[in-house]
Order: sequence, then structure tokens, then C-alpha cells
Amino acid sequence: MNIRIISLLLGATIALTACDRQKPVSPDSNAPPKTTVGTEIDDTVLTAKVKSALLDGNDTRAAIEIKVETRKGVALLSGFVDSQARAESAIAVARAVQGVKGVENGITIRADKVSVGNTVDDSIVTARVKAVFISDPTVNSADISVVTRKGVVQLSGFVNNQIQIDRAVDLARAVEGARSVVSELGIKK
Repeated sequence: MNIRIISLLLGATIALTACDRQKPVSPDSNAPPKTTVGTEIDDTVLTAKVKSALLDGNDTRAAIEIKVETRKGVALLSGFVDSQARAESAIAVARAVQGVKGVENGITIRADKVSVGNTVDDSIVTARVKAVFISDPTVNSADISVVTRKGVVQLSGFVNNQIQIDRAVDLARAVEGARSVVSELGIKK
């Protein structure tokens, strides 16, 4: 069954990567060096390996709550977990995956339980933020993951430059229902 899950994750990630079309970037936007198709595939495989390793561990719930993104071998972990121990465990698992060059911790520790109503409200806020990103010409929505918990919007991923980070944070803050925004966005290297 694990091989099936890995195959499914790998196939979905490759398909999403292949469908991601970058928006044209103006020459003055300090665009990072482009990556090769081979590097993109390697990162996709690493993302699937890290996610699979997290799912194989004892803490399946934390594995489901943690998002994994990889850029040039560096895994970015983000999302919300119940305790520092869960975050540290996930980081240790990611570091142990063969091929991972580094791990960036973007995991947020949540303070208390969430009700069904909060979950529905958070889903609406997340959808609104994603919709605003899609409609904005500056932000490449495919590069940014959005998770919301009790109105706190967490942005994670790798973008081309600081301008995109600032714009994404500003757009997310303006969304109705977003109480605050936590940016775990990094610049592509």
C-alpha cells in the first residue's frame, strides 16, 4: 500500500509541476536563476519521499497536517501542528530522507482546539486568499501554499523575489476573515 501511496503522490506532484506555467517576469524583477527540468523532477521526487517518510512514521495526523515543498534539495515544512515535539519529529524525519540537502522549518504550533465552525470559516478564508492570488499578475499562485487556522493565514513556498512575497502578504491581509498572516515564503535560489 505504501508503494501505491508513493506512486500516487509522485504522479500527482509531477502532473502539477508539469502544469505549472510561470508568468512572464519583467527584467527588473530580480528573477532567480531558472532550474532545469531535471532539478524540478528531483525536487518533486524528494517532496514525495519526505511526505511518504512522514506518513510512514508513528504520527500520521501530523504528517497529514504538514505541507512539504522542495526547492533545489531544500525541503520546506509548513502547516500547523499541536506541539513542538511533533514539529521537531517531522523535521528529523525530513532530514533523514536521502537526497535532502536541508530543511527549513515553517511549522506553526497551534495553541488550542478548533471547532467545526472554525474549520469551515478557515476553508473559506483559504479559498478567498487563493482566489486573490490567482487574479493578481504579480503573484504566481502555483508557488504559494495557503493554510488557515482560526483566521491566521500561513503562506509557504518559494517565489521569485521579495516583491512577490510582499504582494502576497498584502493581498492575504486584505482578505475578509484573515486575522493575521504568517509568511514562511522563501526566495528561489
